[in-house]
Amino acid sequence: MKDLKRLVMIVSIIERGNGNKLIKLYDQEQVFTHMRCEGTGTATSEIMDILGLGGSEKDIILSFAPAGTALNLLEKLKDDLHDLCPGRGIAFMVAMEAVTNLLAASIGARTKLEKDREYEDMQEKNSLIMITVNQGFTDEVMSTAKEAGARGGTVVRGRWVMMDEIEQMKGLTLREEKEIILIVVPREIRNSVMEAVNTHHGLQSEAGAVICSLGVEHMAHLG
Repeated sequence: MKDLKRLVMIVSIIERGNGNKLIKLYDQEQVFTHMRCEGTGTATSEIMDILGLGGSEKDIILSFAPAGTALNLLEKLKDDLHDLCPGRGIAFMVAMEAVTNLLAASIGARTKLEKDREYEDMQEKNSLIMITVNQGFTDEVMSTAKEAGARGGTVVRGRWVMMDEIEQMKGLTLREEKEIILIVVPREIRNSVMEAVNTHHGLQSEAGAVICSLGVEHMAHLG
């Protein structure tokens, strides 16, 4: 594994069907390495309109790039590239502490580093809360999160891959089919949202929520 403090992941959430178009736009800005998956928005239509997030079905793009290149891209998305975005949504970047040597070499070989610029750690104004819950409990968990100040989130389907080991843990309510809720909130309410969800829907409840958070270093609205 290689320590790459300057490598970040850009998380982009955009209206369904626009993911591949957004990837092409990112490629033009020297961000080449991507993964795409599908999700569903949880915010009400009124909140989606306020946030500019469009419909409920989402494409989620995970992109990897040097921090300076990613910062350049996100700043352009606010200005020069704003009208070129194929749909509405948000994009933000989170720091990565280490990656495999092969991935680092691949990104370095494709990225024109002369377009990169000096990057310094920025104050994190927002946090990405990740909540994994048993399938069917997303609405209840989101209701609790909203009461604590969250405005909406995105849901991705998933499943546990080590059920035999997990089932041996006493006092836990776990099911194989899971839903992963991604919520971006201001940093000052992060703890209150996480504590509220954990109190009402934690591991020993029927929802079986597993909760963590990551710092969001920079965010831009798409479209």
